[in-house]
Amino acid sequence: MTATDQAIEMARVAVAAAADKKAVDILVLDVSEQLVITDCFVLASAPNERQVSAIVDGIEEKLREHGVKPTRREGTREGRWVLLDFTDIVVHVQHTEERGFYGLDRLWKDCPVLDFPEARVEVAPDEDGTDEDPAAGAAG
Repeated sequence: MTATDQAIEMARVAVAAAADKKAVDILVLDVSEQLVITDCFVLASAPNERQVSAIVDGIEEKLREHGVKPTRREGTREGRWVLLDFTDIVVHVQHTEERGFYGLDRLWKDCPVLDFPEARVEVAPDEDGTDEDPAAGAAG
């Protein structure tokens, strides 16, 4: 079994919204073979609580425009790890430190990664003139 078309489309909307709010390390995992309760995990990171909140708000707004509301929303008060449960997809927006510490990417490494071009956030060149993308190497 693989993620449904509806779940994939919802994930695409969430990924585009997260990228629009400058989320980094955006990753979509097809967890449908491992979990009965959802099809996809969308993972995204931000360097501070304010940006985590902005990303969460952006994702909710875009999915609401597509007629979807979260059934559950957790962690918004702290702003370090927010979970949005849309039933078909579960979105995890984490502070960069939490992302590294909890390692959802590693915990679910056996699940297929769904590639979304929308997840590739453009970054400005570093001071040395190189284009170092913090999401480079991460499938998204």
